[in-house]
Order: sequence, then structure tokens, then C-alpha cells
Amino acid sequence: MLKHLREMGIELNIDDFGTGYSNLSYLASLPISSLKIDRTFISMFDQTGSNPAIAQTIILLARNLGLTVVAEGVETAFQYEELKRLGCDAAQGYFLAKPMPLNEIADYLELSSFARLGVSEEFTDQRIETVQ
Repeated sequence: MLKHLREMGIELNIDDFGTGYSNLSYLASLPISSLKIDRTFISMFDQTGSNPAIAQTIILLARNLGLTVVAEGVETAFQYEELKRLGCDAAQGYFLAKPMPLNEIADYLELSSFARLGVSEEFTDQRIETVQ
């Protein structure tokens, strides 16, 4: 069934990768498009030198499997910049936008700018996922 959905153009993703029932033996056989790094691994990033080894390993694993990577729970500019440095494809979290009702999203997007968020210009052309 998953292969049929993929053939229909529906992208499948594994949420909260690295926690719970994620099983490495299934990754190569599932027709998925991306992995989402669980917020617990992102929260380990801080400015005191914490090692982002788990997130870095998930990003490398995804690259080797031809998958994109989304980091969830990005709450600081430091986390965002570190993920960018590690080659993460997309991010979501309070640093980019807080959850909001559908009718407020258009106004938010119209008023927001990456400069306001402190995001460097060279990264603004890459896909940023802001939906929580």
C-alpha cells in the first residue's frame, strides 16, 4: 500500500525519527521521502559545546538513503544555524513560527521576513517548513 501511495506522488515521511519504534532495518525498504529529526535531539544543541552527533548522524544516514531531513523543535537561532551547517534540508519550530490558526497564516507570511528572524540571506532560498 505504501508503494502504491508513493507511485501516486504522495510523499511519505517518518516523524520523530530516532525515538520510539523507528527501526533502521526498515528504512531502505520503505518508500519514504524524508526523515524528521525528533525535537529531543535538537534540544541537545546549545552554545556550551554540546555534541550534535546524533542529529549529524541522522542527516548523514538520510543523505546516503537519498532522503531529505526535517528538524523539528528548532527554538533558537543557534540551533537553526547549526542544523544549516550540518546540511539539514528543512526546519520547523518556534524559532520560525509559532502554531497559528489557518486564517492568520497569510498575514504572518506577508509580514514576516527572514531578516526579522535573524536568518542569514544565503539560506533564504532553501525550503523552510514552518508548519508544526
